[in-house]
Amino acid sequence: MSGFVLFRYLPLQKRIKAVEQTRAAQRLAIAKGIADSKRLPLLKGQLLKLQRELRKYEANIPERRALGTFLRRIADLMNEHNLREQVIAPGEEIKAGGLNCIPVNMLCKGKLTQIFEFYRRLQESDRLVRIEQVKLVNDSDFGGEVSMETRAVIYYRAKVGQG
Repeated sequence: MSGFVLFRYLPLQKRIKAVEQTRAAQRLAIAKGIADSKRLPLLKGQLLKLQRELRKYEANIPERRALGTFLRRIADLMNEHNLREQVIAPGEEIKAGGLNCIPVNMLCKGKLTQIFEFYRRLQESDRLVRIEQVKLVNDSDFGGEVSMETRAVIYYRAKVGQG
């Protein structure tokens, strides 16, 4: 009888426990898979939304430099909002991977509401503009005039074989 217990019963019990553990792990994996599959439509929706945003983002990075057109657009926006003492100065171009960056320094004076409206319209531009630094200083007699100094960066895509 002890031989039966030792050589037959105990090994079978170990195998039964191992099978039960394996089945429990499989049930857990199946439950996790079912829960994850319920999240799949939500994740797919998020992916589609991100892809649309990426296409819009890429559309705002032109393939051509078109710096003159952009600088003219900035000057037109400043004029449109009656900003005075305008200075728009591009910096030295920076090449990074598939994108080229052009820093642009902008200075002008005007009422704070005019400057904010200028920024709002700049944001609506069809070209990606990253504002890196803004400095607003009240005039010395506190007459409502503000001097604005901004450092922005514009981008364009490098053509194949270009920096």
